[in-house]
Amino acid sequence: MFSYKKYSAILIAMKSLVFSFLLFLLTLNTTAQETVKQKDTTTVKNDSVNTAIIKNFNQKIAIIESQRVSDSIKKATLEAQILSLKTTDNLKKDELQKQLQELYSKENKRLEQKKAQIDLLRLTAKGYPVMGFFNDTLFTIYSKLGSFSAKDRADAISSRIKKLGNDYGFKSDSLKVIEAETTEDLMYKESIVISISENDILWNNTTKKDLAAKYKKIISDAVTTYKQETDIATLAQEIGLALLVLVIMGVLIFYLRKFFNWIAIKIQNEENKRIKGIKIRNFTLFDAKQQVNALLNVNTVLKWIFILLMVYIALPILFGIFPWTKDFAGTLFGYILNPLKKIAIGFWNYLPNLITILVIIFVFRYVLKAIKFLKNEIHTGNLEIPGFYADWANPTYQIIRVIVFAFMVIVIFPYLPGSDSPVFQGVSVFLGFLFTFGSAGSLSNIIAGLILTYMRLFKIGDRVKIGEVVGDVIEKSLLVTRIRTIKNEIISIPNSTVMGSHTINYSSDAPEKGLIIHSTVTIGYDVPWKLMHDVLIEAASKTPLVLPDPKPFVLQTSLDDFYVSYEINAYVKEPNKQAIIYSDLHQNIQDVCNEKGIEIMSPHYRAARDGNTSTIPASYLGKEYKAPSFNVNFKNQAEKE
Repeated sequence: MFSYKKYSAILIAMKSLVFSFLLFLLTLNTTAQETVKQKDTTTVKNDSVNTAIIKNFNQKIAIIESQRVSDSIKKATLEAQILSLKTTDNLKKDELQKQLQELYSKENKRLEQKKAQIDLLRLTAKGYPVMGFFNDTLFTIYSKLGSFSAKDRADAISSRIKKLGNDYGFKSDSLKVIEAETTEDLMYKESIVISISENDILWNNTTKKDLAAKYKKIISDAVTTYKQETDIATLAQEIGLALLVLVIMGVLIFYLRKFFNWIAIKIQNEENKRIKGIKIRNFTLFDAKQQVNALLNVNTVLKWIFILLMVYIALPILFGIFPWTKDFAGTLFGYILNPLKKIAIGFWNYLPNLITILVIIFVFRYVLKAIKFLKNEIHTGNLEIPGFYADWANPTYQIIRVIVFAFMVIVIFPYLPGSDSPVFQGVSVFLGFLFTFGSAGSLSNIIAGLILTYMRLFKIGDRVKIGEVVGDVIEKSLLVTRIRTIKNEIISIPNSTVMGSHTINYSSDAPEKGLIIHSTVTIGYDVPWKLMHDVLIEAASKTPLVLPDPKPFVLQTSLDDFYVSYEINAYVKEPNKQAIIYSDLHQNIQDVCNEKGIEIMSPHYRAARDGNTSTIPASYLGKEYKAPSFNVNFKNQAEKE
């Protein structure tokens, strides 16, 4: 059962809520008044500028106005004289009528001059708004009246209109237009609300009666609307409607949180089921746990975005309910709509440039495709250009592609948003300096890489010697050349170093002419050179990968003090296998020399031969071989004599 205590507690809570909401509205109203005061302060500052602008206008109007007063006095005098004349004095009456007509004609010219001056000032002059009850502009005052400036008049009229709103007996019929000597006065009871002068009707391009009727309707409607919207019954309805909006917003937020909490539970339950992580080939970007945590974080962010969005939408609705805060509704919506509008307008205005950029990119894309097609044809040998080698195709294409991209950027640059701004240009210059000074060393390597490409010193897979490094070329880039040695060591050599060193290419002519490998053996003078030639040629012929034609040959490179230098030369077509070929050749030289009974005594080998075993391995010596004994010969004195 619903107890009285519970009912009292709910009633107290509702009263507190209503009181808090009214206090919130009062705070907003105070803020609005402070904003109006700040605007007034700004208006005062701008008024001095406006005064300077219309100073010349006021001087000219003052001259015209003084002429109008003088002419008015003359008209009044002439009209009095005409009335005082007798009916028989027609000549005098005609003369006075003629003078009066001239004054009327002069009055019309004066009005035309004043209107022309006002039309010239219309684009530069600043008007001052007459404010309504809810900080809305009812109409604008441009001209002064007597000692009152345009701003003083606007402030005074605004104050009088607000006093009408406090009069409980106000009726729209109570506003009346009274014609004065030089103005049309809009009066409420005995008080003048606004006086409409000749300058006012010229500023508004109308007549005094029409302008007075227009102002009367505007003021009457403003006061009537204010009384209707500040009626107690209306305020009660507005407060009830605001409470309803708050309740609906609270219910929506409650169920929105429940919905996102339900989604969070579903995400956790799908771990290692549907959610198994994200893998890119063999790389695990997210495992199941990490993916669940990421989805939960996204769910939380989306929940708060929707809650804040609902609050942001509800606030303008609340502000729009009460007349004092209607302006805040437009302001809040403007915070989102104005940037979106600017973005949309900016995109629409930029659309021609964007289409131009897309067309330029489209054209350059197919230009690059055509160049790439030519590159592929040259690289595969389908298209031959005299003096242009197939291995030049790829590097030349890369150079042309960079040039084409650079030219495309130059063409597109003027169409980029903000390209003509000093900040954009400053950043471009800074990046240019950064690239120039930061890549000084790299540029030297790039230039050296280009030169090496077109010099065709070597290609991928060639066995080369660069400086003291020997190996196979496995990579050629714009910056470095990489070589794999026979020990499987990868050595990176900067292209500028390659250009500064001597380079030996073992593979360039090997497939056609063959590479000559050579090795030197030194043998004593006791071995006949013809025998040694035959031995070395036989050893080379037994070596695998050595070509039989052209045949190996021997050169005697020097005749030294203790031995002769024999150089065996042989042709091979697989320079990448030099290490194993040299190893086999040396083995065969040892074997054949041993078979022929030739001792390799070089470079320096001293031995007392008598009584010492031969240096030839025992496996090459016969079974009957015995080391010679040490012989000593004796001769007596008689034999000597």
